Amino acid sequence: MADDGDEGATARAATRSGLAAKLRERFGFRAFRPGQERVVRAAMRGRDTVVVMPTGSGKSLCFQLPALELPGATIVVSPLIALMKDQTEALRERGHDALTINSTLTDSARAEAEARIRDGFEGFVYTTPEQLADPEFRALLREAALDLFVIDEAHCVSKWGHDFRPDYLALGSVIEDLGRPTVLALTATATADVVEDMLDGLGIPDAEIVHTGFFRPNIHLAAENVADAGRKAERLIEFLHGQAGGSGVVYSATVKGVAEIAATLAAEGMEAATYHGRMKRADRDANQDRFMSGEVPIMVATNAFGMGIDKPDVRFVVHFHPPGNIEAFYQEFGRAGRDGEPARSLLLHQESDWKLQNFFQGGRYPSAEDLVNAHHALKRFGAEPPSFDRLVESCPLPRAKLKATLNFFRARRLIKEDLTGRIFLLRDDLDRDDLTRMARVYEDREARDRMNLQRLVDYAETRGCRWAALLDYFGDETPLGDGGCGLCDNCRPIPLDDVA
Repeated sequence: MADDGDEGATARAATRSGLAAKLRERFGFRAFRPGQERVVRAAMRGRDTVVVMPTGSGKSLCFQLPALELPGATIVVSPLIALMKDQTEALRERGHDALTINSTLTDSARAEAEARIRDGFEGFVYTTPEQLADPEFRALLREAALDLFVIDEAHCVSKWGHDFRPDYLALGSVIEDLGRPTVLALTATATADVVEDMLDGLGIPDAEIVHTGFFRPNIHLAAENVADAGRKAERLIEFLHGQAGGSGVVYSATVKGVAEIAATLAAEGMEAATYHGRMKRADRDANQDRFMSGEVPIMVATNAFGMGIDKPDVRFVVHFHPPGNIEAFYQEFGRAGRDGEPARSLLLHQESDWKLQNFFQGGRYPSAEDLVNAHHALKRFGAEPPSFDRLVESCPLPRAKLKATLNFFRARRLIKEDLTGRIFLLRDDLDRDDLTRMARVYEDREARDRMNLQRLVDYAETRGCRWAALLDYFGDETPLGDGGCGLCDNCRPIPLDDVA
C-alpha cells in the first residue's frame, strides 16, 4: 500500500499528465514552456498569481488554458484595442468564445455583447480599464459567473512602472467590486519595486509570483554613440543593408522622426511602413497588417507600436532614439526573436537624445497645483456631484491630466462614483497644504524616472557586458560565465551582416 508521499506524488503526476493532454488538445503544443505549467496550476486552484515572463515566452497561454477549463467567464484587461483584436481573433479561429467591450463598438454591437454576458456567457471578455471604470458595466459583470480576472501588461498599474497608466490604478477596487475573482497579473518587465506595487495596487498581497528571468539568449545587443543626426542616419542604413532578409522595427521618439526615417529609407530604396498615435486608426491598422503579413519588411514607429504584437520572425529592433528607461527598452527590443532564432538589438544615441527624454519626463504627472484645481472644481459642485464630462468643463486641467488626478483621489478614497457615473467628493476639508503633501508621491516618481533614465545612459555607454548591465538592473542573477554573455558588442562584436 502506498504511503501519503507516494499518493501525493501520484496525484501530482496525474495532474501534470492531465494538463499536458489539455495543452495538446486545446493548443496543439507538446510541452509547456518554462513557468507556464506553474501558472496554469495556480490559476486552476484559485491562487492569485503575478507572472513575469519575457516577451515571446507564452504568457497568453498561462491564462487561456485554465480559463478554458474553468467554468465561467474570464475578464481580460488590456491597454490596447489592437491587441484585443489580435487575441480575440486568434481565440475564435481555434473555436473559442471571445468578446470585446471597448470604445470602438457600435451601439448595436455593444448591446449584443452585453446581452451575451447577461445570458451566461462563459468565454473571454476582453476590455479596457476605462470600460471597467463604468459603474453600469461593472454592475453587468457582477451578474456573471467570473472564473478569472486577467490583467495584461500589469506593470501599468505601478507608479514605478515604465508605462504607468492612471486608469490601471482603479483595478484594485474593480476586483473587489466584482467579488474577488482569481487574479492573474502578467507582464514582461517588472523590477522588485514594480512587483510590490502591483501586489499592493491590485489588492493581492499573498499572490504567488512566477518569474522566469530576463535573459534572452538569442538576442545580440549593441549600442553606438554617434556624432550627429547625419551620422546616425548613415549608421542605420549601414545596419539595415547588412541584414540578410527578415523583418524589423525602427523606433523613433517622435512623430517627426518617424516621417524623417521613413523618407530616408525610401530614398535608399527600402520599403517601410509607419505607425504612430497621430495617424488615423484605419491607416495604422492597414500598416500594421502589411508588416505582420510580411508584405513590408520594416516598421518605423513610435512606442505606440508593439505592445502585444505577436510576430515571431522579427530579426532586429533598432532604436534610432533611446526610450525613457530600461524597462521600455527591454520590452521594445524584446519584440525581436520571439521564435527563438537569432536576432539583434541596436541602440543609436547622441547627446541631444538624452536631453529630449528629460524634456518628455517633465510635467508627466499631476502637480500639487493640479490636485488643488481638481479638488476645488469638485467642491464647487456642492450637493450636485458632477459627471466626468461636466467636471472637465469646469476644471482648468486637460482631460488626461484630470483623469490621472481623479485616479489619484480614487486610490486614496477621496472620491467615489455612483452607478450613473457622478463623482462624489468625500473629503472637502482638505486644504492646499494637505494636497501638496499628497503630491509628493509624484515628486518621488519623477526622481525615480530621472534615475531610471540614467541607468539607460549607463547601459548605452558601458564598456562592460550589456546583458550583465540589464540583468543587474532587474535583479536577475542568471549566470553569464567568466567570459561575459557572448551576446553583445562588448563581449562579442559581430559584423553588420552576421546575425548568427
